[in-house]
Amino acid sequence: MIHVAVLGYGTVGSGVAEVIEKNNEQVSCKAGEEMHVKYILDLRDFPGDPYGDRVIHDVNVIMNDPEISVVCEVMGGVGAAYQFTRQALEAGKSVCTSNKELVAKHGAELLQLAAEKNCNYMFEASVGGGIPIIRPLNTALTAEKILQVSGIVNGTTNYILTKMEREGADYEEVLRQAQALGYAERNPEADVEGYDACRKLAILSSLMTGKNVDSEAIYTEGITKITTADFEYAKAAGMSIKLLATSRAQEDGSVLAMVAPFLIGKENPLAMVNDVFNAVLVTGNMLGDAMFYGKGAGKLPTASAVVADVIECARNQGRTLMCVWDREPAKLADILEVKCAFFVRAVASARKEVEEVFAEGGSFVVSSRCEDFGYITQPMPEKEFRAKCEKLGGAVLNRIRLA
Repeated sequence: MIHVAVLGYGTVGSGVAEVIEKNNEQVSCKAGEEMHVKYILDLRDFPGDPYGDRVIHDVNVIMNDPEISVVCEVMGGVGAAYQFTRQALEAGKSVCTSNKELVAKHGAELLQLAAEKNCNYMFEASVGGGIPIIRPLNTALTAEKILQVSGIVNGTTNYILTKMEREGADYEEVLRQAQALGYAERNPEADVEGYDACRKLAILSSLMTGKNVDSEAIYTEGITKITTADFEYAKAAGMSIKLLATSRAQEDGSVLAMVAPFLIGKENPLAMVNDVFNAVLVTGNMLGDAMFYGKGAGKLPTASAVVADVIECARNQGRTLMCVWDREPAKLADILEVKCAFFVRAVASARKEVEEVFAEGGSFVVSSRCEDFGYITQPMPEKEFRAKCEKLGGAVLNRIRLA
């Protein structure tokens, strides 16, 4: 029998117990042995809960129990979660997690520790929730040289941008709706400022390069400056605005990693990813494009991905599965040197000045608005674009990159 311990009995933790118990016949069959949740670690008690009798408060009970072979860390954060994960791996217990913050910060270290102890550290649920993306990168796409990974990996921001585009509602109004529906936290900073997407991109970038990509070194912008006016111009240009997390291999061996809003054409597969749905577009040198799409969050989709990792660990007891993610830092490209085209929204009185500063090759975006105007530049290095914007001063109201 495979005995499992769950660390944290919040939304995902309760989902893990539910998936294992309600789908026990299928889960046990695919694992090759009967699977059972033996312990649930939490500070609280859950009287009346169907699995409340398994709740304990001392992590050492789990660490010292030789029957526990797989631990599901779904606590979140990098404090106790990191400590308990290390303890479990040191004891030769495999760990499965949905904790993107911990994986982004300590993934390479924990994978190395798991290999040393002949167990596994698995994190399928940390990036796409219920969308399989980690396992394909580690198995199905291993013959590929991955040229680019680009995705919509945060359901909260995608919901907000979709509502703004469809209904013409402003950012603050849609954010309140998202909070009321439970799509956004009371403090939405991690989502709307792009930090959540950045952590997920650090994980994908590390798997893409095989080296460690520090999330704190990734250039990150959120969606708080996007307005209904920007969407009017995007629509006029036949485009959409999405918060993209993108890593792209550069010719010099570095990787450009960034999270920011982008204008994307309707022909881009990511343009049709709306509401709380997520998608990751992987470009290989032989395969071309492959897109992974689905619900990137939620109790049961995320729990399902965690349990899939548990099954994989059960099938491979005493054997570490290959995951190429070294502790050596990856070389990141300097964003200031990367070329990109830009959409610029500026005050109406600066129309001539904008055209002069950006010289030749750009194009105006026609809209019914009279208080400002839109202009799309030719591709240029970010450094050059910023210098031109400085010349224009307060005339520039917003700018968005083109994908």
